Amino acid sequence: MSAVLVAIPLLVWSQTSRTPYAGQESRPIKSLSDTEVQAYLDGRGMGLALPAELNGYPGPSHVLELAAELHLSEAQRMETQKAFTQMHAEAIRLGKLIVEKEAELNRLFAQGKAQADNLPLKVGEIARLQGELRVAHLRAHLEMKRVLTEDQIRRYNELRGYREGSHQRPQHGHE
Repeated sequence: MSAVLVAIPLLVWSQTSRTPYAGQESRPIKSLSDTEVQAYLDGRGMGLALPAELNGYPGPSHVLELAAELHLSEAQRMETQKAFTQMHAEAIRLGKLIVEKEAELNRLFAQGKAQADNLPLKVGEIARLQGELRVAHLRAHLEMKRVLTEDQIRRYNELRGYREGSHQRPQHGHE
């Protein structure tokens, strides 16, 4: 009986590990799920700014959500909204281009036209756009560091559930 209980999970694991992409062949763009496509088109963050967010550089979207708790001044609120609006517009523009380029790459393979000589250009375009998208998100976090006070940043981190000291920069100096 115990051998059967062990064998069943192993059988399921071996079947799923050999076919992790089963079902994805029906996607319009094979490399992107519907959720990913929508995230790109909506200009969502998708974790692209985690190095900033988790190291004490707040994101404008979350700052706006927490505006009351952070006691933002009207000037801070306006600057935060401006940073978010600029970042969001750029993220939507770049996201649309990424989806288009991923669709082009997909078509190359679907039509049997993918070649070793045309792949670097197509993949390079996507990588460049993804890099620009990440910079747009990270730049907005940098702007929040300028707009908010240290106390507001500390409060933001508390409200977001980040541990004290987990985002501290190393101290530079002589000992």
